[in-house]
Parts: sequence; structure tokens; C-alpha cells
Amino acid sequence: MLPERDIALFTDFYELSMAAAYFNSNQKDTIGLFEMFVRKLPKNRSYLVAAGLEQVIYFLVNFRFKHDHMEYLRSHKVFNNMSDRFFEYLSELKFTGNLWAIPEGSIVFPNEPILRIEAPIIEAQLVETYLLSVINFQTLIASKASRIVEAAKGRSVIEFGSRRAHGPNAGILAARASIIGGCQGTSNTYAGYKMRIPASGTMAHSFVMNFESEEEAFQAFCDTFPRSTLLVDTYDPIKAVKIALQKGLEFEGVRIDSGDILSISKEIRVILDDADRKSARIMATGDLNEHIIHEMVSEQAPIDYFGVGTELSTSRDDPALNGVYKLVGIRIKSKNFKGNKYQTIYKRKKSPGKENLAGPKQVHRLIRNNTLVADILTLDDEEVRDGIPMLKQYIKSGSITERLPSIFEIRAWCRNQVSTLPEQFRMLDYVPESLPVAISEKLRITSNISD
Repeated sequence: MLPERDIALFTDFYELSMAAAYFNSNQKDTIGLFEMFVRKLPKNRSYLVAAGLEQVIYFLVNFRFKHDHMEYLRSHKVFNNMSDRFFEYLSELKFTGNLWAIPEGSIVFPNEPILRIEAPIIEAQLVETYLLSVINFQTLIASKASRIVEAAKGRSVIEFGSRRAHGPNAGILAARASIIGGCQGTSNTYAGYKMRIPASGTMAHSFVMNFESEEEAFQAFCDTFPRSTLLVDTYDPIKAVKIALQKGLEFEGVRIDSGDILSISKEIRVILDDADRKSARIMATGDLNEHIIHEMVSEQAPIDYFGVGTELSTSRDDPALNGVYKLVGIRIKSKNFKGNKYQTIYKRKKSPGKENLAGPKQVHRLIRNNTLVADILTLDDEEVRDGIPMLKQYIKSGSITERLPSIFEIRAWCRNQVSTLPEQFRMLDYVPESLPVAISEKLRITSNISD
């Protein structure tokens, strides 16, 4: 786990090398304008769900180097020629800039800025790695969760992937992002404690196997937890359900983790209903993904809950998001004015396949009859008739300016946003490339691009 006191060091080393060069060349007062965006969607995706902003804001307002951090950097041979003034500058550094971002849970498409940083160039550069890490991962998982929840068609989905996530931190953030994408809970106890996410669990096969019989295992669990969910597939799921009924146990539901879950669930539903246990729920787990869930739902599987692990917490079909953080402009003190007047110079990268649009931008969303019809990408000072500006300012001069919603408010916002997508963008078996994003004429001229 990354200690909170050390988060300033969560940066690629070349960010510090550039910081030193900026400092030595008297560039530290230059204001950098950076935007994070995704160039292309992961495969099998037609939209993304923005996530990770809360962690970004916490990071920015708590960004500080400690004394031992400075000692480490001083000891590094790369910085042997740096003056004490540089290390003094770093030791006093905090984020004093501005942050604009698309609210968490919002739908985003390629080349739309998810966030924008405006800050002194060293500050803006040093925060790049953390911002990319947090936003890329949580957006990836929230987007996967949204697809899975869509496939479930109103049945509850619970995130079960901590043990397969790429480390403890990833497991915690995957739990959070999954809730944003529409999941109802998580198996991660720490996420439940720290983020007040509903945490739950049933039992493992090892618990059942520890007893001489399933009957004893179920009895012991129900004695401890009345209204339990029983894991019934350790040996024979049909027989296990009958044992629990014959024993008269007041269990709340059963979980199936293996085998032909579709046919087993249908047979168990009949057994439960015949025993007048119509309120008993059936949960399915075991390497599920949106396609398997969609097939089960299409075949009228009587499943009330889906527990999804590896496929969700790792976004297994496409496990990395290619979000980038690019300079789109700088502000320098103008020699033509007295005082603190700044001249803005827009910047555009032109590397083949890695181009970006110049200048600070805004996304204007057009929604008609509760359907998203278009996104228009403009410079940040433009207005679009009937367009909803998507980027909001969250930090001004280093201080938070916007109330952050609860994770449940974010989830509700996400489901609302997904509901506005045209039907073809919510389908699993047909995935259009993306909703076309229009570019304003002013932005085209600024970026020197043609149709």
C-alpha cells in the first residue's frame, strides 16, 4: 500500500528531471495547461464512464514533499549539480493551480478532456503520473462495470474481484469504480469501511469441506448468521438445496459457483418454489462476464444476484486504458505589459498517431428527449446553444470549490447518463466505434486542422 505521506513521490522520475531543468532555465513561473483524454476506446466498448476524480482532488490538495523525500532526491546522482535552491523550492511546493473535470459517473468519448490542469509548469508536470494512474484505472473498471450492469437487466451485480485484482490498492479502487458503474456492493471489507460501500459475502467451499457433512456446515453457518446465503455447489447443488430444506434452515438464498449455472438455477428455483420458499434468492458466481450474464438473462435464468470477480476487477478483455496527459497551452508573463499579465500560447502535438487539439477545451453535450444526440468539442470560452458544458471547476488556486457527491450520488448520475445513450451504444453484440464528437470551427482554426 502507498502511504499517504509519500504520494508526492508517486511520479515517473523524468517528471523530476524536467522539474529540475525547468527550475534551472527560469521556467518555474510558466503556467502549463494540460488535459487528460483517451485517444481510442478499449475493444468492445462504445463509451467510457469517468471515474477517479475524488482521489485526484485529494492528491492535489495534499501534495507535499517531506524532509526524507528531499534527502533521497539529494542523494541521487542525477541531481548532483542541482543547487540547494531547487530542493528548497521542492520542499515548499504545493499545488496552487486550477482543476476542471468532467463529473465522475459521466459518459465520455475519445479525445474529450476528462480533466484539465492549469498550474505552474513544475506543479502541473509532477502530478501527471498519479492523475493518469488513478483516472485510467478507475475509468476502465467503471466502464466495464457499466456494461456488466447493463447486461444484468435490473438484477443486482456485486463486485467480487479483490483477490484477482492487480494488488491491494487496485482491489480497493476497483471496488469503488464498480459501484460508480452500477454495482450494488463489494466483497472488499476495506472498501466497505473506508468508502462506506455495502460489503457482503457468503462462505467458501473450504468452510463446507471443513465439516463432516454439508448439513453440519449449513447448520453451523445459519446458527451464526440467520437468513444466510448458502454455497451449494461444493458437491451436488441440487442435493445440497434439498438438505437445507429438509433441515428446515431459514436461509435467505443460495449461491452457485460452478457447473451449468443456467440449468442448475432453473432446477433449484423449482425446488425452492415447491417448498414454499419463493422469497429465497439465487446468486451466481464463477468467472462471469457481461456476455455470460447476457446469455443467462436472455434464457430467463432465475438468478437474482450476480457476483463478478476477475473479469470486472481486471477488465479482463481489455485490461488497460490509454489515457494521456498532454500540454495544450502555456501562459507566460508578457513583456508588453506591466504587472502579472500573461500571454497565452496554444500548443499542439503533431506526432503521427499521437496528435492532440490545441488550447483549453470544453465539451458541450446536446440531449434531446432524454437522448444524447451529440457532443461538441470547443475552446473553453465558447458557448453552444442548448449545449450542457460538461467540465466543471473543482479546484481554484489550490482550494476545493465544488462539493463532492457521495459514491451513491455518483452511481445514480452514471445510470442516468447511460440511460441517455442511443440504444446501439448499450448493446453487447454490436459495438459502434463511438458517438461522433464534433469540433467547433474556432477549435479547428486554432489547431490548424481541416475537415
